[in-house]
Amino acid sequence: MKVMKFGGTSIGSAQDILKVKEIVEAVHEPVIVVVSAMSGITDQLLSTSKSATQGDCGYEKEYNQIAGRHIETVENVIADPTIRNYVLKQVITLLDELGNILKGVFLVRDLSQKTSDIIVSYGERLSSLIVSNVIPNCRFFDAREFIKTEKQFKKHIVDFDASNKLIRQCFAGQPAVSVVPGFISQDSATGEITNLGRGGSDYTASIIAAALNADSLEIWTDVDGFMTADPKIIGSAYVIKELSYIEAMELSNFGAKVIYPPTIFPAYHKSIPILIKNTFNPTTQGTYISKEKTNGGKSIKGISSIGDTCLITIQGLGMVGIIGVNYRIFKALSKAGISVFMVSQASSENTTSFAVKNEAADLSVKVLKEEFQPELQQGEINDVKAEKDLATVAIVGENMKRTPGIAGKLFGTLGRSGISVIACAQGASETNISFVINSRYLRKALNSIHDSFFLSEYQVLNVFLIGIGTVGGNLLEQIRRQQKTLMEHNRLKLNVVGIADVDNMILDRKGIPLDSYLEELRTKGLPTAPDLLRDEILKMNIFNSVFVDCTASAEIAALYADFLSNNISVVAANKIAASSEYENYHHLKEIARKKGVKFLFETNVGAGLPIINTMNALINSGDKILKLQSVLSGTLNFIFNTLSEKIPLSKAVEMAKDARFSEPDPRIDLSGTDVIRKLVILSREAGYKVNQPDVEKHLFIPDRYFGGSLDSFWQSIPELDAEFENKRKELETQGKRYRFVAEMDNGKCSVGLQAVDRSHPFYELEGSNNIIMITTERYNEFPMIIKGYGAGAAVTAAGVFADIISIANIR
Repeated sequence: MKVMKFGGTSIGSAQDILKVKEIVEAVHEPVIVVVSAMSGITDQLLSTSKSATQGDCGYEKEYNQIAGRHIETVENVIADPTIRNYVLKQVITLLDELGNILKGVFLVRDLSQKTSDIIVSYGERLSSLIVSNVIPNCRFFDAREFIKTEKQFKKHIVDFDASNKLIRQCFAGQPAVSVVPGFISQDSATGEITNLGRGGSDYTASIIAAALNADSLEIWTDVDGFMTADPKIIGSAYVIKELSYIEAMELSNFGAKVIYPPTIFPAYHKSIPILIKNTFNPTTQGTYISKEKTNGGKSIKGISSIGDTCLITIQGLGMVGIIGVNYRIFKALSKAGISVFMVSQASSENTTSFAVKNEAADLSVKVLKEEFQPELQQGEINDVKAEKDLATVAIVGENMKRTPGIAGKLFGTLGRSGISVIACAQGASETNISFVINSRYLRKALNSIHDSFFLSEYQVLNVFLIGIGTVGGNLLEQIRRQQKTLMEHNRLKLNVVGIADVDNMILDRKGIPLDSYLEELRTKGLPTAPDLLRDEILKMNIFNSVFVDCTASAEIAALYADFLSNNISVVAANKIAASSEYENYHHLKEIARKKGVKFLFETNVGAGLPIINTMNALINSGDKILKLQSVLSGTLNFIFNTLSEKIPLSKAVEMAKDARFSEPDPRIDLSGTDVIRKLVILSREAGYKVNQPDVEKHLFIPDRYFGGSLDSFWQSIPELDAEFENKRKELETQGKRYRFVAEMDNGKCSVGLQAVDRSHPFYELEGSNNIIMITTERYNEFPMIIKGYGAGAAVTAAGVFADIISIANIR
């Protein structure tokens, strides 16, 4: 025998009730069907009662809506005219009773708890009457005849001794199908109508199942089961296939609205499995709840949250070592009917904090100040304060027991996301770690934890990118091509949530399609500016995110500190920040270190070559970098490799620009500015405090060519062709070549043109390639050499991509 409970959404319309009929008829064993009121009816009954109490004539309109919905449902769900008329007569009788009660409330302007309980009972009484006449050959049982309650602390508590006995008597000759209204009950002593609280229909079903030792209890609702987290917040949340009673109870108590929490205990007491099923998707597996603890690979089963949280704190040195303080706190709250769902106490006993709903905050403070008035006057207790607009989050799982590092991983994850924990609690059972945070960080916290504990199918890295020129455009295309592979083989989802150019931006936390981002930027893009872009990104408050700068803008580089301070990693192809004043460079590195995020700029030097990463690995392993010798300008190396009898200097410079090796204004490259920036960055990463003015410059283009307009430069640069051709021929006869070399020797830096012979590692450097020789204490006699492509949009984009991937592995 099984008990099946159908919630309000499951019987919300005639069509839905027919679905329930199909589900019940497919059961080939005795079944007891417990139904809630039709969806929204209980709220409507409470609202109508309130209107009537206030003398608002509009209550009649609300009542007519309730009556009309039930009458219309009967007319649409029962085909047989005889049965339909019979049911309509009974439904109208109940509705007339309800209308008379509401009219009485309206006339006397008073609504007692007793009258309110009677009014809300009509929801289940009407729905169960209809359902019992839709399912063939079933018998109706009135729950008031066997669900009995007794009053304790102003609340109606189930009288299990009386209820269990009456349930067994009522169902002694159980028919194939029985229909019972949920939620409603009757006081054992007075016979008055009571109820089991909102969600009480679940509880009714569980009480009946336990009393009759049912084989199973099925809760049919409008979701597929317990989810790993709220799917409205976390798109990757999925159904949990199995839970223990304890796990289900913990998740329910902390906001998972799949099942009414008291429902679990009667079933647990009799070891009756509970199955959560979806009325509108009946073939899905659902969630199976039993006493068995599942030993899956994940340490936690799910995350639950309560957004409506207020933290009450009572603090004072006079509480230390005093017996009975907590007894007085919770006794006073209990008398006031205030429910507490989390408690946190300092081990020194000078502070006790507990969480309540925001609506109970002021009353909580009032009753505690009254209870501890003498101590407050004497200064033994400093204050009782309420902190509102918070959220409580709980991670739940029996596999957390005796598993080291769970709490550390949890709080580390929150810390890296920039989320401060205000209070926390963990019981000795180790099945639940609960904590309170600012409510504006709730979405970010849930996503971070879900991702960190691998409850998500994929680890997600959210990417904001500005600059969609040659490097940025190549990067987006590389991400687009690699997204599927990363998801399949690395379980990594790169989610590009923001793209911006000079004029427009598009932001979408769900992700921007990379095959149409240019069109979306053109048609849906919003006007942007650096400060506006920063504000919009921070407003999204998105977890595990990285800001990627593929511009050369000083204004964008100035935003890095704000992003890092808000736990957003930064990847920069832009050299400006890392080569700026040393104090700014150091400040950015320190923010990243303290916040536990990354500030990466590998492509600032050598495009995609792993120069900075290699240097960091040497230093972190205890080596010391003594000297750097390098060719760091792919543009200049291309120019000097291209020079020939047929290609003069001016033509080689033009070819470098056309091949996009140089900046649009090649004077930036020819002036050595770009190389100086790179040398400064490398010297700093090697551990030396260097600024750009500290670098000695030995340039090969006279200063007069760097003034004036770009057009005048192109007109005048051929003047140097003959001179450079003579130098080239002279070097050729000597077996030498020009290289623009950047050097750092124990912190002293210089850049300049050098002639190198065939024995030098720089001699055979081809095309736009870069090379660096790193002399260290370990690599002294034979320096380490890194060589390869040092320019080009594709390799630079690949280097940026590599930095992004390294952030994904931050955990």
